Amino acid sequence: MASSALDRALRGEAGLRPLPEEVDGLLRRLDAPPRLGAHLRAVHDVACRLLDALYERFPGVDVDQEAVRYGAATHDVGKAYVTAELSGPGSEHERRGHRLLLDHGVEERLARFARTHGSWDGPDVTFEDLLVSLADKVWKGKRVPDLEQRVVDHLATAVGQEPWEVFMTLDDLLTELAADADRRLAFQSAHPITS
Repeated sequence: MASSALDRALRGEAGLRPLPEEVDGLLRRLDAPPRLGAHLRAVHDVACRLLDALYERFPGVDVDQEAVRYGAATHDVGKAYVTAELSGPGSEHERRGHRLLLDHGVEERLARFARTHGSWDGPDVTFEDLLVSLADKVWKGKRVPDLEQRVVDHLATAVGQEPWEVFMTLDDLLTELAADADRRLAFQSAHPITS
């Protein structure tokens, strides 16, 4: 049974989109820490806003929206078991989260983000992996030039624009998304680490 604190993190009015139903249900079954629910909701909201803006500003860009939304909503799910990583560093949650999702019947194309969101510079990284990683950074106002350059390079090739044009558009977009970081950080911090 999910705690009332988790319920507030998942459904409380914060101007953030709700998580996909199946993710909400999974977090409730796990009785996930409320702070984890709040974090996943914040990153998911940024990923949705990022996708909306990409389609508006880069018509024709090909991206698996379902995968990005699901990946953002579950990228840190392993922290339900590795709770020390909710307030400290570590990457054990990546392996554990990937396994947890697979064990709960999630297909690999969606479960992969729990494993890949922290290693966006690997050789087999997809555009969707980059977008989930980007949402996981910009939700708190963090800008990562190398990650952003990979997104620029992909977009420039995909839409046939010069990299500098894509950079200018993406930079404006990320600045807009980062502007709400303090509100999202306050939302996450308002939820306890333990149930």
